Amino acid sequence: MSERIPPPNLPDSLLVLERGWLSSNNVVFFEGEAAALVDSGYVSHAAQTVALLERALAGRRLTHLINTHSHSDHIGGNAAVQTAFGCRITVPAGIAATIADWDEAALLLSPLGQRAARFAHDATYAAGDSFVLGELEWRALAVPGHDMDALALYNPEKRLLISGDALWQDGFGVIFSELLGNPDGLKATRETLEMLARLPIDAVIPGHGAPFADVPEAFERAFMRLAAFEQNIERLARHALKVMLAFFMLEKRQLPRDTLPEFLAGLAFVQNVNIRYLGYDDESLADWLVADLTRAGALREEDGLLLAT
Repeated sequence: MSERIPPPNLPDSLLVLERGWLSSNNVVFFEGEAAALVDSGYVSHAAQTVALLERALAGRRLTHLINTHSHSDHIGGNAAVQTAFGCRITVPAGIAATIADWDEAALLLSPLGQRAARFAHDATYAAGDSFVLGELEWRALAVPGHDMDALALYNPEKRLLISGDALWQDGFGVIFSELLGNPDGLKATRETLEMLARLPIDAVIPGHGAPFADVPEAFERAFMRLAAFEQNIERLARHALKVMLAFFMLEKRQLPRDTLPEFLAGLAFVQNVNIRYLGYDDESLADWLVADLTRAGALREEDGLLLAT
């Protein structure tokens, strides 16, 4: 395998707070005595997010928080950040009603066993909108697939993309939309990747993982992964359930092994995906997930407990 290209040199007017997989990255923009933020992480990390921001701001005033999409690891810290700093919150127009109603099913909170603190947004933005962050002009791009209403931010001057979960160095976020019955989820993901691949991009700030400059290689890996899912939807289903349980365990850290079948049976997303694509009974589903995640090094079993590694 060829060596990865070194990390990119980013503009001095922005700072990436790289987080673990339970929380999305936080992108901080500096403009004189003011600052703005893209995405706020998971709710259980909210106090840590506020502390990291206080240090990064160094006395500046956080005026604005923008979300790329509505998943819990990107909006979970919104309420705490807004309370701490008094900033305005802007969300993609497509999720505004869901946020206002705080529909936990549509936000994929209750179906996935995840949490977020309720917040009120102040404004919305949509594909084609432009605004200045960190003394740079950014254009909003529609990037449906992982989340059908997701938006990315692109700066043509620096050829810089803030991709959310539409593109990572080694893939992209789970295509929940396809598994939830939207027949355009895989198609939308491919169209999103093709659109992004046509842009002149020197560096990507992803929603998870370090900023990267090996952009053509990242697209190659993303298209390979997408093709595998397109050829075998069951593979996507299995991937989604493993990601769901790994995420849950990152938050909870441990779970009695004998309670896992009942826990899985109580999650609407898990049951829907299992019935449509896999066909396990509750015990067999739990056994498969534990075996696969243990083999991957994401879990270990000890004294009747499942432990996140």
